[in-house]
Amino acid sequence: MVKEVALLFLKLGCIAFGGPAAHIALMRDEVVRRRRWVDDQEFLDLVGATHLIPGPNSTELAIYLGHRRAGRLGLIVAGVCFIVLGLAVAYVHYGAAPQAEWLLYGIKPVILAIILHALWGLGRRALRGPVPALVGGAVIALYLLGVNELLLLFLGGVVGLLSRLRKHLWTAGFPALGLPWLVGSLWSWAGPADFSLPTLFLNFLKIGAVLYGSGYVLLAFLKRDFVDRLGWLTDRQLLDAIAVGQLTPGPVFTTATFVGYVVGGLSAALVATIGIFLPSFVFVALLSRLLSWARRSPWVRDVLDGVNAASLGLMAGVTWQLARAAWVDVFTAVLVLGALVVVFGTRLNSAWIVLGGAGAGVLFKLLSS
Repeated sequence: MVKEVALLFLKLGCIAFGGPAAHIALMRDEVVRRRRWVDDQEFLDLVGATHLIPGPNSTELAIYLGHRRAGRLGLIVAGVCFIVLGLAVAYVHYGAAPQAEWLLYGIKPVILAIILHALWGLGRRALRGPVPALVGGAVIALYLLGVNELLLLFLGGVVGLLSRLRKHLWTAGFPALGLPWLVGSLWSWAGPADFSLPTLFLNFLKIGAVLYGSGYVLLAFLKRDFVDRLGWLTDRQLLDAIAVGQLTPGPVFTTATFVGYVVGGLSAALVATIGIFLPSFVFVALLSRLLSWARRSPWVRDVLDGVNAASLGLMAGVTWQLARAAWVDVFTAVLVLGALVVVFGTRLNSAWIVLGGAGAGVLFKLLSS
């Protein structure tokens, strides 16, 4: 089972372009639709629960699924394989090459189709009844208007709770969500400092332990710590680091690998990666003990249902933004429609669909150049 987990998440770490929404869609295709490790309801609960703890959501989902399939060793193996350290370093040398752009030109449209397929399958499970449907629709609109993702998830949980509690309000669990932010605000060092591996590790450990939200929230943390306070990066290097997280496969938090590589070489890249992802392994280990109990509680179940609906709303909002970047001309429109036919009409492995899109993109660019 451990070998099976390793091979699956190594593959996903190599093809998972497009950010967390795409990662979640690819994982659902593999572990629900094809391998049947979990059903859609349990998968939805995992998605909602990982949104409520700090750290990279898709990586935490991979870690939990590894634990679900192969125990504690599977937890570690799934996370390590999904992170795929070397790709961020490779981007430093090859990411600006025209061939890399050609690959992404064909990959983005088929990733969009895979996400839409996942939204359809998960939505039928999560949006049963008027309240979840209203939550999902409201979250899409508010997200596109710029409302913070964590606030939307919090409100989704509150609505789910209020749907059961008609006369009394019980919100004892939610103040705990603010604890990581409090810890982060109390943890700081004064002024610039010379580069050292321990300082690098502690800064990324702090970020991994307190960060909620998207890669743009990560950008704010990195600028405050590594540009403004420590002075180890320039603004241009920081933007390049974010580009790595957005354009390479695997989790966006591999930005940390790039930062470590820039400031201290391969050893620093490894230290930075361990630091930012280590809290996720701890959080998921704790979550795996609590989630099955939580689902049996009617109170927590309703909160999770609201969070699940909000999570799908966020995923749909991100999909709309991805569509604007992926569907740019007639050829990419044809790729999206063709990939939709394949994912809805066959059980072809998503890896082959992604590779097919990459090949189609390169071939089209070669023929049109």
